[in-house]
Amino acid sequence: MEVVPLTDADEVGRIAADVVETVVRRRADAVLGLATGSTPLPTYRELVRRHRASVGPSYARVRCFNLDEYVGLPAGHPQSYRATIARELTDDLGIAPDRVHGPDPAPDGLADAGARYEAALESAGGVDVQLLGIGSDGHLAFNEPGSSLGSLTRIKTLTEQTRRDNARFFGSLDDVPRHVLTQGLGTILRARHLLLIATGAGKAEALAAAVEGPVSASCPASVLQHHPHVTVLVDEAAAGRLERRDHYREVYDAKPAWQGL
Repeated sequence: MEVVPLTDADEVGRIAADVVETVVRRRADAVLGLATGSTPLPTYRELVRRHRASVGPSYARVRCFNLDEYVGLPAGHPQSYRATIARELTDDLGIAPDRVHGPDPAPDGLADAGARYEAALESAGGVDVQLLGIGSDGHLAFNEPGSSLGSLTRIKTLTEQTRRDNARFFGSLDDVPRHVLTQGLGTILRARHLLLIATGAGKAEALAAAVEGPVSASCPASVLQHHPHVTVLVDEAAAGRLERRDHYREVYDAKPAWQGL
């Protein structure tokens, strides 16, 4: 695991965008794993800015797989994760809608929706780089504390804390769905490169537990310690609880340029 302490969310977004672009330049038909929420937004804005300035790579052959999807929202709801990713990123990058995939929340197919999404990920050859955020309680995607470290895509019940965290995207807490389809921790670990982004003091405690604490279902994001290629980009506020913060900075500053992330 490589932890990279940076200054602020904008710098985190620029470095994360560099990682994504490097993958797409290396492989034109790359498979990107996308996360929603406020944390990835600076990264998405930077990718779109570069694309509009014609300094980014072509995304015409790229395929995208979303981490999760709400269950119970009407089709086309603006807060569905499919609609959110299209609005915030993929439409502006010129990625065709049929190349952007998410778990299918249709009521008549919920029983096997997870298995079908696992099959789609496998058919695509797996994810080249997966963007991730971390919840204030250490959840990863919607794998709440207590989730199996080997779990696959499945339906989950959201905790009240997570629903409160997401209420800012809806009219009220009552409008936030109670269930989601989410990639499991075992599913996430199959991606070839995991890119965890953490910004803001509210993520500091969870980040320290995930990076420097024991691997435990009590902090689902700690499972990343078992992956061979994890990059953690953090701003100063999110890095506030890291005991080895100065060491991480020293190592990153001395890293050979050819190594990349």
